[in-house]
Amino acid sequence: MFKKVTIIIFYFIIFSACSKNQEEIIYQPLEKTNPYELYKEGLAAFETNDFFFANKKFSEAELNFEETEFAAKSAIMSIFSLYGLNFYEEAIENLERYFMTYPSDKNIIYAHFLQATIYFEQISDEKKDLKPLLQADKKIDFFLKNYPNTEYAIDLKFKKDLIQNQIAAKELYVAKYYITIKKWVPAIQRLKIIVNKYDKTIFIEEALHRLIEIHYHLGLENEAKKYANILGYNYNSSEWFQQSYKILNKDYEFINNKTIKEDDSWYKKIINKIK
Repeated sequence: MFKKVTIIIFYFIIFSACSKNQEEIIYQPLEKTNPYELYKEGLAAFETNDFFFANKKFSEAELNFEETEFAAKSAIMSIFSLYGLNFYEEAIENLERYFMTYPSDKNIIYAHFLQATIYFEQISDEKKDLKPLLQADKKIDFFLKNYPNTEYAIDLKFKKDLIQNQIAAKELYVAKYYITIKKWVPAIQRLKIIVNKYDKTIFIEEALHRLIEIHYHLGLENEAKKYANILGYNYNSSEWFQQSYKILNKDYEFINNKTIKEDDSWYKKIINKIK
């Protein structure tokens, strides 16, 4: 009996000692990393375009800063590093988190500008996905409504014009596809979108011409003349007006029909793609 009691006491002492040591290991406070040093390392990497390492250090700095202002600044720099890596999806996700976590940060305007820029840079040609176009258009509208007098607004207004042209190019591309397979109703619907929503773009003239062409082909001459009047009133010296006039007046001959000189501008490249 004495032997069993001795063994029990022995194991009790051992387990007590282990538990005490375990508690000391578990609850021992970790040494806090200096966030200023982390930010400094991130900035040095950022300036040498080592965006991957910069993102890592800025993220660590954000977690270690107690001051909200510096944490927010670290978050923005981390996001910009992701943008530098072309990690667009990750950058957008972190921007959404930033907006929720630091809604009053002094860099909030720049953050919205960066998000609009990321959406814009994901825009592809008119034959591909329309989603980035619509996202960029919506975000730019938000920015111009809320921050119209900022230095970033001028740049986004220019991008807005490009987006409008790109969306119109997409609609025209789809309309011309429907024309090739003789689906007149959806073709007309697409062309009317350009006339009603994107009449300031460079594709309005061709859209009007195609509407004249389709309605005349369908025997709807009054409708064709209606669009011809719009085209003639606004663009009576254009190539598309001459072609439309030829449809309605078979005896008309082109006079001084000059070839438009093409350059390497962004607009002309779009035109070349859809012709």
